[in-house]
Amino acid sequence: MKSLGIQIIKVSALFLVLLFSILMLKVISQYTSLDKNTGFLAFKQQVVDNPYWMAFFYIHIFSITLCLLAGLTQFSNRFLAENRNLHKLIGKIYVYNILIINVPACFVLGLFSNGGIIGITGFLVQDVLWAYFTFAAVFSIKKGNVNRHRMYMILSYAITTTAITFRIVKNLFYNEAYHDYGLFYGLNVWAALFINLFLAYLILRKNSWLTGEIKGRKENIQTEKRHQKK
Repeated sequence: MKSLGIQIIKVSALFLVLLFSILMLKVISQYTSLDKNTGFLAFKQQVVDNPYWMAFFYIHIFSITLCLLAGLTQFSNRFLAENRNLHKLIGKIYVYNILIINVPACFVLGLFSNGGIIGITGFLVQDVLWAYFTFAAVFSIKKGNVNRHRMYMILSYAITTTAITFRIVKNLFYNEAYHDYGLFYGLNVWAALFINLFLAYLILRKNSWLTGEIKGRKENIQTEKRHQKK
């Protein structure tokens, strides 16, 4: 019964990510017109005439959904067992997309974020963590540490999906009549980050990957101390 409940939660989570990825595609489609007054750009009129900012904006919005969809397939043991080569290919697409395309793009976008210093620092912290977790996942699998690789991939995907959490929180709680848009935006950047990292922590704890890593580190420290005493 317990395992069935976990499976239901996993399937529900995957369904929600897929659903919101599709909804994001609908949102992103409005930018194919290249109209500088469309959607989010209406709030960024101070930078829409900057060709570099606009280039990074379009690069980010047209590539991020690929990260979301690629990540969906990477955490299924069955998919991995039956499609190992495809798993590696999709994983490479995900990693290259983040490290080569989206991390640099989001760094530039983050410098001009809404929400003042709160929003700017929030986005830059997300960007640094995104790069670190993704690189650590690659480094871990090259060293043959599968558990550590999966741990960091989950943390990386938690950062990837902050865009979804950000929109959920905004749609649920933002009220133009009561909230200052800039302040709410900045705080929401941090809220999405903390919510997703907390959910990732719960997943890792439930699957014993995180606790296994901690236990392993403690054992290594104890072993080193015994060797030093000798």
